[in-house]
Amino acid sequence: MQAHKLPSIPIALLPIAVLVIMALVSISFWDIGMLIPLMTAVAIALLIGKSLGYTWNELETSLAQGVNRALPAVFILFLIGTIIGTWIEGGLIPAIIYYGLQAISPHFFLALACLVPAVVSLVLGSSLTTIATVGIAFMAIGEGMGFPPAIVAGAVISGAFFGDKLSPLSDTTNLAAAMGGVKLFSHIRHMLWDTVPALVISALIFWFIGSSMSSSSSADTSDLTALMSGLNEQFVIHPALLIVPVLALGLMFLRMPALPTLLLVSLLGAATALLVQGSTVTAVLQSMTSGYSSETGVDFLDSLLSRGGIEAILGTIALVIIATALGGVLESTGSFKVLIGSLVKRIKRPGSMVAGSLGAGFVVAFASGEQYVSVLLPARAFLTPYKKMGLSPLNLTRTAEATGTVGINLVPWSVPAVFASGVFGIAATEFIPFIFFAILVPLINLIYAYTGFTIKRTTPVDEVNQEIPEKELSGQGK
Repeated sequence: MQAHKLPSIPIALLPIAVLVIMALVSISFWDIGMLIPLMTAVAIALLIGKSLGYTWNELETSLAQGVNRALPAVFILFLIGTIIGTWIEGGLIPAIIYYGLQAISPHFFLALACLVPAVVSLVLGSSLTTIATVGIAFMAIGEGMGFPPAIVAGAVISGAFFGDKLSPLSDTTNLAAAMGGVKLFSHIRHMLWDTVPALVISALIFWFIGSSMSSSSSADTSDLTALMSGLNEQFVIHPALLIVPVLALGLMFLRMPALPTLLLVSLLGAATALLVQGSTVTAVLQSMTSGYSSETGVDFLDSLLSRGGIEAILGTIALVIIATALGGVLESTGSFKVLIGSLVKRIKRPGSMVAGSLGAGFVVAFASGEQYVSVLLPARAFLTPYKKMGLSPLNLTRTAEATGTVGINLVPWSVPAVFASGVFGIAATEFIPFIFFAILVPLINLIYAYTGFTIKRTTPVDEVNQEIPEKELSGQGK
């Protein structure tokens, strides 16, 4: 393959700048979503690649390589669409909603909406599955109690990504450790310093908001009564149904591969629909394909339960494919290399090095919208500079997850934000200000960077133990 020119910094920034500007205009005025802004950014990135000497075949290959990274996530999204449909058809999510309305106090609801998904995602290692199951239940319970959906969504997402960042079963946690060449549980232990305080502070904020809203508003039980009676009329509600979610958690905890596990979870919902709710095979298959359709006559209940299915997830998948294709082009044409490399060259102090890796993570997150790329590229680019400056790679893997796993939720067109928006039926810009966990984790890391607190220095012994061969490093995450 012939040598290609690298773009200048302004040229490398151009697709990202256009994407951000068009996204802001789309959100504020056009109301056309993110497909056109992303496609425009891809077109500009391709034209830049062509001007740098790349052939169209090479550029098409870079598009395919970017999308290829997203294919496992795409199939997981397909299965999650079927899970939402069958778990509503089977009465599992309605049962969780029903008993949650009876058991949870409004004063503690928002705090629990953060903490319960945190525990579930820690067990599952999957934020998306947590959002699509427990998250929907909390959204319905919150609406029944009169809480604004955007705040509830922020609480659920905050908790869900606690586990995605800290669970040994999480793919991004394993990827970050591999990219830094550190042991998995050493990486997890080092992340406790930013992850646990961020969750505790988030839960306290949600508790304060929930208590204030509950105390300052007069309780209107009419919606709550309508919701519970509507659930009773439409579904068989029994405590035994809660055994199925517990069994599903057990299956996931066995560390089976994600795709067969999620398929089994979906089939559990289908079996419950057939055996308990008396649904027909046709109804179950329709819920898997186009989602469950609720017809109780109670508008807000129908809007809560009419969701799920593969068709409903197609818009999210389209955004995932285009965003990761953009990331593939920007990586292959050297734009990420130029932007991150120019940043690394200007850094002279350890605190600035840690802060720089955080900034680089957000640059990649805004450009690609994809977790894997946002973890992988900064970790690769900063590994050698960290070691040369006497910083342990553990600091790098922690900051890579602070932005790539968690902070990426602050990007409206990112995969996790788009997914949550589709599941909850709320624009990402509405709930992003309430994802306190995603704001606090990078902020805490920034404080650590400049105070030196919890920043681990590299000793010669540690450096030998933590290095991995360059050949092995370059093969990870593909």
